[in-house]
Amino acid sequence: MKKISIIVMALAFLAALTQCKKEQVAPANDSEAVAITLDIKCGNGTRMDVNTETGEVSYVSGDKIYVASGGKYVGTLTHNGTRFSGTITDPVVGEPLHFYFLGNVTPAETLTAGTTTTCSVVISDQTQHLPVIEYAPSNETYTAGATTFTAHLLNKCALVKFNVTTSSSSATCITGFNNKVTVDFSGNTLTPSMEGTGVIKLAAGNGEKWAILLPQNALEAGEASSAYSADGVYTGTRAAVPAITDNGYLTTGIDVTVTTEVNPGEVPTGAICGKFTINSNGDQVYFSQGNLQYNKATGVWSFMEHQYDMVETDWQDVGTNYANQNIVSLFGWGTSGWNNGNMYYQPYDTEHFWDSEIGYGYGPTDGTNYNYDLTGDYANADWGVYNAISNGGNTPNQWRTLTNDEWYYLFNSRSTPSGIRYAKSIVNGVNGVILLPDDWNSSVYTLNYFNRPNATYSTNEIALADWGTMETNGAVFLPAAGCRYGNYTHDGTRVYSVGSDGDYWSVSYRNNDCAIRLCFFDSNLFMNENYERCNGFSVRLVRDVESTTTLKH
Repeated sequence: MKKISIIVMALAFLAALTQCKKEQVAPANDSEAVAITLDIKCGNGTRMDVNTETGEVSYVSGDKIYVASGGKYVGTLTHNGTRFSGTITDPVVGEPLHFYFLGNVTPAETLTAGTTTTCSVVISDQTQHLPVIEYAPSNETYTAGATTFTAHLLNKCALVKFNVTTSSSSATCITGFNNKVTVDFSGNTLTPSMEGTGVIKLAAGNGEKWAILLPQNALEAGEASSAYSADGVYTGTRAAVPAITDNGYLTTGIDVTVTTEVNPGEVPTGAICGKFTINSNGDQVYFSQGNLQYNKATGVWSFMEHQYDMVETDWQDVGTNYANQNIVSLFGWGTSGWNNGNMYYQPYDTEHFWDSEIGYGYGPTDGTNYNYDLTGDYANADWGVYNAISNGGNTPNQWRTLTNDEWYYLFNSRSTPSGIRYAKSIVNGVNGVILLPDDWNSSVYTLNYFNRPNATYSTNEIALADWGTMETNGAVFLPAAGCRYGNYTHDGTRVYSVGSDGDYWSVSYRNNDCAIRLCFFDSNLFMNENYERCNGFSVRLVRDVESTTTLKH
């Protein structure tokens, strides 16, 4: 073996892929895959991953081909508008080079020249281009000093047409397909497999849609929800799919119908569409569209517009009773505005809390032991029970706050088909925790280190566009909105840890001075954490699924 680094130029990737073009040979029937010629052309300046009329594949600047030699990845060739060229390391003398075009999809693994033996790509998203998968060894074996190679790239997938009927303007998703291919550089093989439910996401809209499919056995007609809209609003079915083979070309469209509205009219105003089981009885709730906020100037309660929105800023001094600003989103426990004639319950109160005087360790002045949840006779102290939420139906007694047991069940006890309950994350640049609904489809977005309280936020960095898709599929985000300390602290009413810590009240008491919260930060997450009631924490309201008027507590 000779160890050197060289520049490789793939000058002539001429890929006659066996048979004839569409207009010359028609399929005998819907289940027959008819192979066609796919000419790999370089330098024509136009990107058509597959020209569905002629079967031609073309490249543009930036397209990449991965090179293997001696059973390992050795480098990447990049198209510069004329040819593929790049640096490879340690090619093996006397053996051909091996070229892989992976649909211009970045491999999931980090590739290290001379070390990496396998990699994989998922070709699920085909809304922007068709990710053709191709492979060929070079026509020449490597000799010392050689810099120019040719290869006859062969198509390792099939071009298939679907006839889509949809009521949605978003992408159409179909399930049951091999959508992942693993490359073994040691054996120079490509192995197709299914990731998640095997989703292939087609371009949006009605009509003829083409897809690249990996080899697999025939599929029977899909059951309900074998097709659905990416916005989560509509569901449907797909027709049977014949066996898919290398170099296939299916021109008779496979019917896909996505027109059945999911839960029409069921999701309450101001709610995220996902359903979450909160106890062993199977009771479910919807979460509100954002954290709760209150406007002192207008007296209006509302949900924040976006789930990642926050009001207070780190180290902000809001002043006594929020004298320095009108908008409040970090509330003392039970400060719904309900006054039972005993103590302060205003949402902007920074000095008092539910039936307890100012000061750490002191109980109510009348000596009564107020150890009770904000339920039953005291449910009006719950922000969502007592108040009309302007963008959440604008009627009292529609929303409520979770109990500590319900928070615990959500995070730790729920059984879901995907196995995913929550994940630390950064959404649109905001740290927090994502809760996934009971019916979450893991193919919508791949999450790392889920159900792990000690995971860091950076394990899942989610762009705004991706978050939009997740949200329409029912995902809930709890931002790390920080906390406000009450006046008994030496810092007065200062806000801390915005962007780093998340603190969310439950309606459950701990003792005469403390209530129980959900708390998370970059290295941990826990329930059943007691904290003084005068401190200001976030409130995220829920609404019971089976009832629009009667609440559990």
